[in-house]
Amino acid sequence: MPESSPSPNPASLSGKPLAERVTRDVRSALADWAAQEPAFQPRLVSVLASSDPASQVYVQSKARQARKLGVDLQVRDLGAHASQDELHDVLRELSADPQVHGIMLELPLAGGLDADAALLHVAHRKDVEGLTPANLALIAAGREAEAILPPTPRSVRFLLREVLGDDLRGQRIAVIGPGRTVGRPLAFMLNNRGVTVTLCNEHTRDLRGVLAPMDAVVVAVGHPELLRAEHVHPHQVIIDAGINVQGKQVVGDAEAELPVRAQTPVPGGVGPLTSALMYQNLVRAVKLQRGEDVD
Repeated sequence: MPESSPSPNPASLSGKPLAERVTRDVRSALADWAAQEPAFQPRLVSVLASSDPASQVYVQSKARQARKLGVDLQVRDLGAHASQDELHDVLRELSADPQVHGIMLELPLAGGLDADAALLHVAHRKDVEGLTPANLALIAAGREAEAILPPTPRSVRFLLREVLGDDLRGQRIAVIGPGRTVGRPLAFMLNNRGVTVTLCNEHTRDLRGVLAPMDAVVVAVGHPELLRAEHVHPHQVIIDAGINVQGKQVVGDAEAELPVRAQTPVPGGVGPLTSALMYQNLVRAVKLQRGEDVD
């Protein structure tokens, strides 16, 4: 789906309308395949190797969406005590299986497991999370058209454009949290659109002063309420890509209802759009594997 021109949104920046738009396009692609090949059903496999509660939340959300779309989503839960070799074996098996069209390695992995080493064993054309070195290298090289883009950073970029406008060139945006699933690829993806990017982390000193000139702030650390009212300014857009499980609640990395121009809620902001874009990535992955034209 092209990232079409946005329209202004109120202070609470919901990802649900955008997710619905993306999902309509995904349904259309799946319906076309079903009409041409009734026996064909895209298969997606989620690989878990931890006891991380946030990962469980993500998997449950993906499974609900898969059922609605008619995608066969399977979960391979290796548990928190899986060895590195066991993880590699499963990823190689799935990468070689022609009946599997998409692979998701849920991060973070259990302590002692190396995500970088594991992702080397995921076929990059089945990498619907866009996290393999091959896909990240294409993004860093400014060759996004050839890559499968990670859906959470792409969701953030969509939402930023909802408020800041279609052309992000010249915008000043801070990214708090240089993690491999959001912050690092997002920094390159924003730079590819002409954004001036400032990278911060939970140890950044004088955060309010650093953020003062920014048009927008993206926070993705995994630390509840890391971004607070004293850090932000009224003109700013806050995109909260954090997810933290507190009892039965899911909260973000920013305090709710900050005194800013616009802010994504948690839940209901980045999450719904990320899920929709991941399924759009699955459509792209299937087309690449089948030698079909991709947008």
